[in-house]
Amino acid sequence: MEYKKTLEEVKNQFKADRFATENGAVIEEIGDHCATCSLVITDSHRNAMGAVMGGVYFMLADFAFAVAANWEKMGCVSLRSDISFLGSAKGEKLVAKATCVKDGKTTACYHVDVTDSLGNLAATVTVTGYHAR
Repeated sequence: MEYKKTLEEVKNQFKADRFATENGAVIEEIGDHCATCSLVITDSHRNAMGAVMGGVYFMLADFAFAVAANWEKMGCVSLRSDISFLGSAKGEKLVAKATCVKDGKTTACYHVDVTDSLGNLAATVTVTGYHAR
């Protein structure tokens, strides 16, 4: 039987991802090649127009990809990411759900949806990853 890490072990492992964690990203759920991460929106996440800065959506989506692709075994890095901003976030929280589309021998493809706390889709990201292990 293969050992599976607990959510607490994974959270501890990804504390080293300081840019994401120090900007408020939190791991909520992990699963087979999937992860859900969230972030409470603060004034420091907003741009000059008062909306959530685009980099916040991307950072959270990238973090969710990293967790989904690496929580069981480290070694998958992003080769290319494509983000589409679909709307300005409402409410107080963002949630990114990353799911594996295909996990190949050397590359992987993940889809990440970023929603606001009202359930509105705010951004969608496609990530191509490379297994560097």
